[in-house]
Amino acid sequence: MSTPPENVTAIANIASWPHHDESSVGVSTLFPELGEELTVRLRVPRQLGPVEGVWLRSLRDGEPHFDAAELQVLPADGAQQWQWYTAPLRVVNPVQRYRWALRLRGRTYWLNAAGFFNRDVRDDHDFRVVALDREVADPTPDWVHRSVMYQVFPDRFARSAQADLHPTPEWALACEWDTTEVIGRGPQTPFQFYGGDLPGITEKLGHLQELGATVLYVTPMFPARSNHRYDAADFAGVDPLLGGDEALIELVEQAHARGLRVIGDLTTNHSGDAHEWFRSARADRDAPEADFYYFDDARENYVAWLGVDSLPKFNWNSRTLREKFVLDEDSMVARWLKPPFNLDGWRIDVGNMTGRQGRDDLNHDVAAVIRRRLHEVRPDAMLLAESTSDAAADFQGHTWQGAMTYTNFTRPLWHWLAGEQEPTGEPWFFGVPPGRVEQIDGEDFLATHLDFVSGFPWTVRRCNLNALDTHDTARAAHAMRPGGQAVGAVLQYAMPGIPMVFMGDEFGLTGWNGEASRTPMPWNDPSRIGEDLRGLYGELGRVRSQSQALLDGGIRWICAEENVLVFVREHPEQTALVVAARDDFSLSIEADVISAAPAEQWRPAVSARGGVGLRDDAGVVHVTGTGGPAAAVWLLPGVE
Repeated sequence: MSTPPENVTAIANIASWPHHDESSVGVSTLFPELGEELTVRLRVPRQLGPVEGVWLRSLRDGEPHFDAAELQVLPADGAQQWQWYTAPLRVVNPVQRYRWALRLRGRTYWLNAAGFFNRDVRDDHDFRVVALDREVADPTPDWVHRSVMYQVFPDRFARSAQADLHPTPEWALACEWDTTEVIGRGPQTPFQFYGGDLPGITEKLGHLQELGATVLYVTPMFPARSNHRYDAADFAGVDPLLGGDEALIELVEQAHARGLRVIGDLTTNHSGDAHEWFRSARADRDAPEADFYYFDDARENYVAWLGVDSLPKFNWNSRTLREKFVLDEDSMVARWLKPPFNLDGWRIDVGNMTGRQGRDDLNHDVAAVIRRRLHEVRPDAMLLAESTSDAAADFQGHTWQGAMTYTNFTRPLWHWLAGEQEPTGEPWFFGVPPGRVEQIDGEDFLATHLDFVSGFPWTVRRCNLNALDTHDTARAAHAMRPGGQAVGAVLQYAMPGIPMVFMGDEFGLTGWNGEASRTPMPWNDPSRIGEDLRGLYGELGRVRSQSQALLDGGIRWICAEENVLVFVREHPEQTALVVAARDDFSLSIEADVISAAPAEQWRPAVSARGGVGLRDDAGVVHVTGTGGPAAAVWLLPGVE
């Protein structure tokens, strides 16, 4: 008789855990209707020993409800390592939560999205499915979660010949593309002007295709008085320094002709202090825009984003603001999604703070209004939002489609792959205390990842951005050990979510903070290339685009040790085995823990740094890593 490992609920024994996720392997319908009955499946490894009972516990209007699960009879040649159980799940509420209860050796165990427990746990980490109100929101289109995104900071990506026709604005400090060093911190930082423009991006679209990108994300394009343009002086036109409206129209047309989509960056939390709305509101308490912002009674002081005076905060209690920004036919949200501009969606800046100020919390309301406007204007559009900390509570499927967040992927990955850095006097990026990025082991990486990702519905989780870095963080190549970025790249493409490459990642560019990471691209100066990863990113994009497992599969973790992570992405048509290591390692895994398919049917798909080997020995798979950080992906037959 099989006996479960001692302390079976520990992450060290994760290969012995029962498994369920809300992917198509575990749930019969990803976008159910309210009131619909689904079938959900649980997989239990035989090594757990005799199962005395399995139940599905769901919350119906906040009250626990139990349904007994039935053992599924598999054909004789089916996977003998596992037992499958099915149970009915009635979708009673718009966000339907549930978990599994198992009775093993006289004791009750719970399985939820955060792990396997021999004690009662909170509802926050329950599995969940979402029933959308189809009158106000469409299911997220499949192209969204299947995307590979490439982020461009326009001032630093590419400069066309047309840029020379524009005089340097009076607020700016003119810089030379290849020779002027980016100032990472100081009064001149937001005013360094390198002159990148939209025609320059258009000229480089072939570069994005070579990397396998399918979506171009451009940070703000509106007129402003900074290089980052998050201080918009106007939302109604493209900055002439970038080429104006015609340059955006041409960029989108050329991108679409190449099969690329384009999304913009919209700041719903604040405008710039040069915006006509703010100037009018400050000058005249009776102006139509007077209630767009938070002022004191004398209209001398106002609320600004994080106290930055140039970024006055919107007051979403204003009905007129909602009309101009979202609801009107030519609103800021709507007009850029329609001809002649035809953007394919938005990334919402500071989504977590939008609508929140002191006693006001209109965040979910504003997000729902914007999602409904997309439903009306472009139901096939992408709508992602930035949320720098614990984001799940704001992303329950009815508002933003996915999150640009750091807690569930970027931060734990940095800590696991941390290299040697000099201490710094400021946070590395959102929510991390000042100092260096402290190293954690693989178990802590996975525990952190599960803790933060478990609160998202699966249909949102697969639309969250997997970023190694962004324009707001230090570069991964700066924070990680040598070779770590390549390993991280494999994980960002292989784990559920949208891989997002920040321009320059493919060249291994460095930068010690967000501003220092906004380095002009080294098109004409190969000496500035840290590590040329273009081939790896291109291969990862190709493999992902052709892999049903990596696009739509669930995820089951097999191993999380000090130096190595192992998981499979499972789909009825295909399985992907992923191994990522930060240092040399050796481990042995029973082959049928990975897959019921014989090892001779496993084929290598992509590797980073070439140091991972796999050998089958009479049903035991030996996996080794040598030469430091390395990662690899194999493709296997699908699950039953």
